[in-house]
Amino acid sequence: MFPYDPVLRAAVRTPPQSVADVIRILETIAATCSDGDGLKWFNWLYLQVTRAVKARIDSGGFADPAWLAQLDVQFAQLYFGALASALEGKPYAGCWRALFESRGRNPVGRIQFALAGINAHINHDLPQAIVVTCRLTTTPPRHGTPHYTDYTNLNSTLDSLIELAKRELHVRLLGDPLPPVSSLEDIIAAWSIFSAREAAWKNSELLWHLHDVPPLSSNLMNTLDGLATVAGKALLAPVP
Repeated sequence: MFPYDPVLRAAVRTPPQSVADVIRILETIAATCSDGDGLKWFNWLYLQVTRAVKARIDSGGFADPAWLAQLDVQFAQLYFGALASALEGKPYAGCWRALFESRGRNPVGRIQFALAGINAHINHDLPQAIVVTCRLTTTPPRHGTPHYTDYTNLNSTLDSLIELAKRELHVRLLGDPLPPVSSLEDIIAAWSIFSAREAAWKNSELLWHLHDVPPLSSNLMNTLDGLATVAGKALLAPVP
C-alpha cells in the first residue's frame, strides 16, 4: 500500500524482548511512516504511552515492575505481529484490518486512526497479553492483586495521553482542519480508556479459565474481535 512497507515489515519481523526493544521498533515505524499514513498516528500515540510506561518502570513506580514490563512486551508483540501479517498477506484479526486497510483514507482524522488502533489493541489484544504474561509468571489474573493494582494505576497516565492526542491529532489525515461540529465528537467522547482496560482485565480472567477448553476460548476471541471490528469501523467513518 505504501512504498516503504518493506521497511515496516523488516522492523516488526523480530519480536521485542524488552520495553527498550518495543520503543526502538515504534521509533522506526514513526520515522518511516509519512504524515499521510494513518498507521503513523496510532503508532505516535502508542510510542508516547510506551515511553511513559518505561519511565514509570525505571523510577520504581510499580509494585512488580518486571511483571509490568513483561506485559508491555507481550502486548506490543501482538500489534507488531498483526502488522507483520498484514504486510505479508497473512490472516489477522478483523479489528486490525479495519485500521490497516484504511491507512491512506484522507477524509479520516488522525485522532480516528489513533483511537481505532487503541480500540483494536486494548479490546482484542490486551486480554491475550495479560494471560500470556500471567502464564509466564505463574500468577493468575485476579482483581485485587498487586498486579491488578499496577495495571489500573496506569489508567490516569494513559487517559492524559489520550486527551493530549485528542488535541494534537484533531485534524484530517493530511493536516487540514476537521469541521468544528460533527458526529466524530460524540464518538470520541464515548470512548473510555478506563472502561476498555477494565473489560480487558475481566476478559483475561475468562480466557485464563477457558485455557483447557480451546473451542470456548476461541469463541470468546472471535466475539472480542467482532465487537472491536464494529467499534473500529465506527471510529474510522469519514468525516464530511
